[in-house]
Amino acid sequence: MYRERRIVVILLLGFSSGLPLLLVYATLSAWLKESGISLTAIGLFSWASTAYAIKFLWSPLVDRMPLPFLTRALGQRRSWLIVAQIFVAVCMLGLGATNPAENISATALWAVLLAFASATQDIVIDAYRVESLPEDRQGAGAANYTFGYRMAMLVAGAGALIIADVSGWFAAYAAMAAFMAVGLMTTLISPEPERQSSDESRNREQQITKAVSRFTRWPERMRHFAAETYAAVICPFADFMTRRHWVMILLFVAFYKYGDALLGVMANPFYLDLGFSKSEIAVISKFYGLAMTLIGGLLGGALVARYGILKTLLIGGIAQALSNLAFAAQAYVGYSLPMLAVTISIENFTGGIATIAFIAYLSSLCNVAYTATQFALLSSLMAFARTIFASGGGWLADHMNWVSYFLLTTVAAVPGLILLLWLMKKFPPDDAIR
Repeated sequence: MYRERRIVVILLLGFSSGLPLLLVYATLSAWLKESGISLTAIGLFSWASTAYAIKFLWSPLVDRMPLPFLTRALGQRRSWLIVAQIFVAVCMLGLGATNPAENISATALWAVLLAFASATQDIVIDAYRVESLPEDRQGAGAANYTFGYRMAMLVAGAGALIIADVSGWFAAYAAMAAFMAVGLMTTLISPEPERQSSDESRNREQQITKAVSRFTRWPERMRHFAAETYAAVICPFADFMTRRHWVMILLFVAFYKYGDALLGVMANPFYLDLGFSKSEIAVISKFYGLAMTLIGGLLGGALVARYGILKTLLIGGIAQALSNLAFAAQAYVGYSLPMLAVTISIENFTGGIATIAFIAYLSSLCNVAYTATQFALLSSLMAFARTIFASGGGWLADHMNWVSYFLLTTVAAVPGLILLLWLMKKFPPDDAIR
């Protein structure tokens, strides 16, 4: 099953999706720290990745609008993927060519553009993954996507840090731009997926077309445009709002990884502050951390199958929150490679459990007819904590010691867990979250 061509395609697209994230997040934080930028400014730099938190705003455009020449030749999904992937590679080169110590504004601008290009690519890949696989292959596709994504984070994290240590930051970002060829070639040789719909979506869109047809004074082209715009922009959100307790669901999605986001934005500056070299961070935090993440992911999948999504979210959420205490212990111990290995093992293992359950939860909320827009909405809220909420992490780290900071990140996970307990009371274990 995992060797099927369409499943392998998802793995390679997952790799393409995972490459840019750390280049505007943790890896960029290490570069800024080395350039003498304050922790407060580094924390505020998380705003550069705001595109991940608001990508639902242009997801209907990506979902419906054809691109001149390309869409006719490649199809809706592949044409947008080609454009997004080329844009990502160009932005990586532009960001790598800046010098934060001399012109931090240019660095910020290219980081924003890279995040926008990356978020657009994610919109298309999420839709491609769901549309190209039958229901009995969605699990394998999600697993391969996650594996490809994590491998890319290893390359963009450990690989970029090692290259930067040897050849400088431009070489590191240029190498990451070259790796985008993996996704580009995969897109060119892969088939265009079939578009899907549901009875509910067809009925809703037929009603819209019928309602718009009453405006007889409008030109036919205008009526068609109004109906298409409503179907693309309004229908996905209207459909989502038919679910019970949809506001509380969105709040939970936004807050579930808040504590983890506060930790992540300061992780690399923390390692460097304790005296670890970029190569040491790469080997232990990235290579070893990836292995523990994958092991945690396997356990997370088994827990979902055994106990269901919501219970596994609770197990993973509690474990993920408590893992932040390991960072507090690391701060107390100081520079110690064995202790760093323990800290990274705990954090990545628990994060793997929580992440697999969270992806399963987000997928369960999507209507197949509106996958691109609804998944973009949910993943945007997930990114919101990592960008907007976590942007004050640097200011906090500047005004307290590291032990206190990581204790605070543990407390920050509590609101998400409270919301989860509330949802578990409202939804029986085997109830569809609709």
